[in-house]
Amino acid sequence: MSVNVLRTQDAWWVENDGEATRVPTSATTTAELLADRPALEKARHGSERVPVSGLRPLSPVTAPCRVVAQMVNYRSHARDSGMDPDKVPPTFFRKSSGSVSGPYDPIEVPSHVGLLDYEVEIGLVLGAPLPIGATVTESDLPRLVAGLVVANDVSARDVQLSKGQFYESKSYPTFTPLGPHLTLLDPEDFARLPDLRLTLAVNGQTRQDSTWDDMIVKPARALTLLARFQTLLPGDLLLTGTPGGTALKAPPPLVEKIGALLPPEVKWRTFFARQARNPRYLRPGDRISARVLSGDGRLDLGTQTTTVRAARP
Repeated sequence: MSVNVLRTQDAWWVENDGEATRVPTSATTTAELLADRPALEKARHGSERVPVSGLRPLSPVTAPCRVVAQMVNYRSHARDSGMDPDKVPPTFFRKSSGSVSGPYDPIEVPSHVGLLDYEVEIGLVLGAPLPIGATVTESDLPRLVAGLVVANDVSARDVQLSKGQFYESKSYPTFTPLGPHLTLLDPEDFARLPDLRLTLAVNGQTRQDSTWDDMIVKPARALTLLARFQTLLPGDLLLTGTPGGTALKAPPPLVEKIGALLPPEVKWRTFFARQARNPRYLRPGDRISARVLSGDGRLDLGTQTTTVRAARP
């Protein structure tokens, strides 16, 4: 049975039915907590509880850590991007762990960013080392993946597209809200992963709604491909992609063909002018709700709620 773990400024907590039990551990990082299983088990059966509503959760994944993400990894997102889902090559990129923030912290948009986008994702938190050259099967996942977390891969699309720069456009502070909790998995929980549903709403309007089954490259294959060039350690994070429904979408084929005939500076100026009129991009004051939950309710990664605001000077 899964266990939901919260982190606050001075403690770790096991959550159960709106109440939380403090974990008796000296761990200060996610990796250290994952290594202290006896303390987690003790808290799991503890009787001294406090209301979760009285706690202020931080990101359950501590930084510094490696944050790796999969690009265009849902069939619906591929179609939105003007791509054939059956022909999308598996692609990874990195985000700075300095972008990690809490589940209720504001998303701060820098003054030079005009096209701010959202991407609800399921994050895999490693519980064991992934060495170079590893081959991962479905049966290996319970040993390698400690748990799951709700993530929002916030993206500055104008930076991403004009520079071809994923790292910068997705790594500004607060651009990776995580939580509210880390859902630690037991081996039998892995059979429920295909039933997970991801939803994201902006100001109460649902923008993204899809399931794990829409994923193109699932975790075992993704970790195998990643291990060709990247090691991961306990506490590191793999973001597994987002469904369709983001603000950014590929232009219609005819528009794209016409754009290809224009000089680059004219094409990009026209494209960004068109995108600036798109009301789906995030603006200061917008409220984002992101949730991941299995259909039977047995795996509940929780709901994170964040508000966009202008970054402070």
